[in-house]
Amino acid sequence: MPRMIDQIRASKLPSNMMQFAARGALQVPPDENIEILVYLARNNRVFGDTARMTLAGWDEKASLKVAADPNSSADVLDYFISGDNVRPRLLPALLENTSVSEKQIQKLATSAMRETIETILQSKRALSMKSVTDTLKSNPYLKKEEAGQLRGEASPAAAPLAANSTPPATVVASAPASAPSAIASASENIGAGNTADPAADEAVSVYMKDHATAIAAEGEKPFQSIGGVVELLGGSYFPVTETATVQEPAATATAKPNTVAPPKAPVEGKRENALQKISHLDVKGRIQLALKGNKEERSLLVRDGTKVVALAVLEAPKLSDGEVEKIASQKNVLEAVLRQIPLKRRFMKNYIVVRNLVANPRTPLDLGLGLMKNLLAPDLKNISGNKEVSETIRKLALKMYKQKLDDANKK
Repeated sequence: MPRMIDQIRASKLPSNMMQFAARGALQVPPDENIEILVYLARNNRVFGDTARMTLAGWDEKASLKVAADPNSSADVLDYFISGDNVRPRLLPALLENTSVSEKQIQKLATSAMRETIETILQSKRALSMKSVTDTLKSNPYLKKEEAGQLRGEASPAAAPLAANSTPPATVVASAPASAPSAIASASENIGAGNTADPAADEAVSVYMKDHATAIAAEGEKPFQSIGGVVELLGGSYFPVTETATVQEPAATATAKPNTVAPPKAPVEGKRENALQKISHLDVKGRIQLALKGNKEERSLLVRDGTKVVALAVLEAPKLSDGEVEKIASQKNVLEAVLRQIPLKRRFMKNYIVVRNLVANPRTPLDLGLGLMKNLLAPDLKNISGNKEVSETIRKLALKMYKQKLDDANKK
């Protein structure tokens, strides 16, 4: 009997089963479930986002077993070691896994942030690879003393390099403070080790100054995603297995009326995934992370129900065109985010961004109508048949499509 992953690759599963697959709810072994999710995350436009969110919150024990197994799928290992997807608790196992190549580790070291660098410096296997240590030396987040030791001792003996380094999560969690002070500490440490990135530091400074009034008005508002955390993780309508559960952020049902429960303080000694990390941060901390964090963190924060946080993502110096294309097509972002995109000339030079905005049913009608004149005939035809967008958009798209055909026939 063929494995479920083979049926998915052959596109033999119906749509409802694909939805179950993207939510990790298929009754297959954990390692095959992960392999299916990775395949969907990388190759399926319809269910890829859902699969990525499911993977981000997948059971740590099951994920760790796959990360440490040399016989795990090469695609799965490549996904987990990618800088956009790597989870701190899985990284030590991945670095020691002989099926993870030197080239993959070198690529990770190129854009590694502080926490990742500290983990690499504790891996004997990684430090035995010259290309990895050479790459780390040019990483702007590597400390001077670490760079000096690497230059004189790029071998397994250099493993104690990070022995005196305290992981950022431990710094925040070990403070014997109340929840609010712990959250403030987390906010202050978002940019720890990032001082070598002047563009990001400048972006944070400018944004904080320009939006000081809005930030003050939001106070200590906790993270709440558009559509809720369940939708964010891709489990809105279908049950998922126990291995796909994720702890929700801290707004609780026991909170008193007219009060906002403060975000839960980090648990001592426990490293967390991006969603859990964000749930501990106040507004200022989330803004800093939106401007200085990685792709996964931006993908979560752009869905923040706090407008000033979500808009900060669009100002991030490292925001890629691909990310903007995806944001422009999302239905679970604030309308303000979609309105902000066309105000940036760089984004409007990207045809896919324009097309995605027009085809997005959440895009305000006036904005969609204004952008339609830029679309090509095939896309106008597709939008004219898209029942998710408003009737006004569909009718105008059909009219413009016919006009373009007539103009082409006259030539």
